Amino acid sequence: MTFEEIMAALGEWLGNTALPAVVKIVIALLVIFISFKIINAIARKIEKTGDSGKLDKTIAKTFAYIFRLGLKVIVAVCMVGYVGVDTSGIAALITSFGVCAGLALNGALSNLAGGVMIILTRPFRVDDYIEAQGYSGTVEEIRIVSTKIRTPDNKVIYIPNGALSSGSIVNYSEKDTRRVDFTFSVSYSTDFEKAKSVVLAICEEHELVLKDPAPYCRVSKHAASSIDITARVWVNSGDYWTVNADIIEAVKLAFDKEGIEIPFDQLDVHVKND
Repeated sequence: MTFEEIMAALGEWLGNTALPAVVKIVIALLVIFISFKIINAIARKIEKTGDSGKLDKTIAKTFAYIFRLGLKVIVAVCMVGYVGVDTSGIAALITSFGVCAGLALNGALSNLAGGVMIILTRPFRVDDYIEAQGYSGTVEEIRIVSTKIRTPDNKVIYIPNGALSSGSIVNYSEKDTRRVDFTFSVSYSTDFEKAKSVVLAICEEHELVLKDPAPYCRVSKHAASSIDITARVWVNSGDYWTVNADIIEAVKLAFDKEGIEIPFDQLDVHVKND
């Protein structure tokens, strides 16, 4: 074969095979890039719909996550087929991988089922403050296999949905109001009626304490070295910790001002000489 024949064959190959393949790859990459941009924009739009209150925030975030992941996989597979790669082999590979993953990741399947149950039964929603599996925090995202919560000290924890859906969950945000309980101890020599009136007045005067139900204050226990006074007030859920700290501080200042003794543990030792 002469040099001219080699160059002619090379030119024919470049024109008929290589160049169209390169063009197809470039087009596929552009389509993937543009499609991913559009998919991400639509997913963000869905999330903003949940943030604005037009759609349930939990459903919006979950649907956006599934929408983003599913469409990206579909677009990528379609573009691989457009380039000329046999997608039937990819489909068989994905199927085989799914079977192997299902056998190896049995726990993940239970987490998937747990995620579906959480979305359907709604024991909590995004932005709710919950306690579950030994952790407590604000729900930031409900994913397919795990739930993301943020603790008050700004740690992020991912709880598997399988354990979450089958365990106990305390939802502090589901109701609009909460009860704050206090126990104050006074010495036996103190006029407990006076102590009760001081505590009750502080509870009733606090601006964030609800008037209905009315604040409650009674002696609850004759302890070893003190009389225990229990107070209960109802507040809006968002005011819980503010009222809790305010009343504890106010009662201490009022007890000091009124001369009401707060006892501490004491031990009397008697020495007997035979």
